[in-house]
Amino acid sequence: MQVDDRQRAQRKLAQVGYYRLSGFWFPCRDFLRDQSGHVILTTDALKPSRGEIFAAGTRFDAVLDLYIFDKKLRQLMLDAIERIEVQVRSVIAHELGYHDPLAYQNADFINPSQASDYKDGRGKQRNIWREWLKRQNDQVSRSREDCIEWHRRSNKAIPIWAAVEAWDFGTVSKFFEILKRSHQNRIGKRLGVNNPMVLKSWLQAINTLRNRSAHHVRIWNQVSANPLPLLEDDPYFRDLQLDRNARGRLYGLIAVLWYLLKNISASSRWICQVAELIGTKPTLPGCPFSSMGFEDEEGFPRQLFDS
Repeated sequence: MQVDDRQRAQRKLAQVGYYRLSGFWFPCRDFLRDQSGHVILTTDALKPSRGEIFAAGTRFDAVLDLYIFDKKLRQLMLDAIERIEVQVRSVIAHELGYHDPLAYQNADFINPSQASDYKDGRGKQRNIWREWLKRQNDQVSRSREDCIEWHRRSNKAIPIWAAVEAWDFGTVSKFFEILKRSHQNRIGKRLGVNNPMVLKSWLQAINTLRNRSAHHVRIWNQVSANPLPLLEDDPYFRDLQLDRNARGRLYGLIAVLWYLLKNISASSRWICQVAELIGTKPTLPGCPFSSMGFEDEEGFPRQLFDS
């Protein structure tokens, strides 16, 4: 690796940590090859094995730029996810609170298959609904939100529109997943998604992205084993024509976030900020735009602006 300023490199390694930065330069390492020139695969995941030699043109400063690029990406993703998370909470509270202020404690709103006991692979008895209820009870108990504290002091039951303020996105996502289909349909319609199974997968993927971004974990080239499902009858996704690689990487998530965000705020310029940032991605060996899910080296697809 080319290191132009050794003292600066030492400072950055001390500040950021060797292993955090190594995740950004790992794709720059040459593949290991056998005597015939074929790439050697790892024995566990059948992925190409990397050697200790970097590809020509690998610069420490560019690696650091990629690290900063990823940080800015995470900040932009959290900006969109925050607005979506707040909207989803509000819609769930409104749709269920209309029927019962304590709907989140009432198994009548839950899909019976999610409220039944079962044994997991280790023979342990489980109940998804009761496990979720305990999780949200713990979050509400720990919460110091003013609206929740007021209900406690007043010895009043905490209604769903207050309780949701204590839920993290994982709790929100799981609650939507275990609801009866009729409630899922109404919530999805309010969010502009006519297929609750698609929305369920989206919320799960967004929650994973949220957790990675909030805990400062690299996202720019992460790949999911479960590509995102799409609303195939929607003109937005038909125009984008996202392939499997796009749906399993950041591009697919950006497309989904923008789809949801547009329904919340038609005047949002979030996608322009994302496009501008992606245009600044540093050039490094082994770090193409396709690692983000884009088809070629042109980077950000213009179709997103027109969708």
